[in-house]
Amino acid sequence: MKYSEKITNILNDLLTRTYDAEKGYKLAQEKVDNITVKKFLSDKVQQRYNFGNELKDEIKNFGELPEKGGSLKGDVHRTWMNLTTSLSNNDTERILEEVERGEKASIDEYNEILKENDIALVPSTHKLLMKQRDEIKNALNNAKIFEASLS
Repeated sequence: MKYSEKITNILNDLLTRTYDAEKGYKLAQEKVDNITVKKFLSDKVQQRYNFGNELKDEIKNFGELPEKGGSLKGDVHRTWMNLTTSLSNNDTERILEEVERGEKASIDEYNEILKENDIALVPSTHKLLMKQRDEIKNALNNAKIFEASLS
């Protein structure tokens, strides 16, 4: 498999997860009443939308086509969020816990790609993934702060 196909497969997997995260944040935003948390989640929807566009541009730079939708796993996770928030007394706290879990998984995925020895990332891809990972770390820290303030 040539480099452009290999890196595009990796970026398309990340793009699919980005679509899932954007949809998850939209769902979470609909479930909370706290104005500050709602704004935070709205900002994350926009962030993931922007991430998706950046990833699509990077994929196109390799002469490949970006994926167009989310995953079954993401659909299942959003269904789980619906179920758990419907059974929980504190929707906002439960949603923030799910945000934290999702952000940790995203950070792990970015770290795995950035450290992967099988493929050397071109500088533009490496820089993009570092930037996105660092923004996700920031979002994770903010989610923790919001959750702590609700306890």
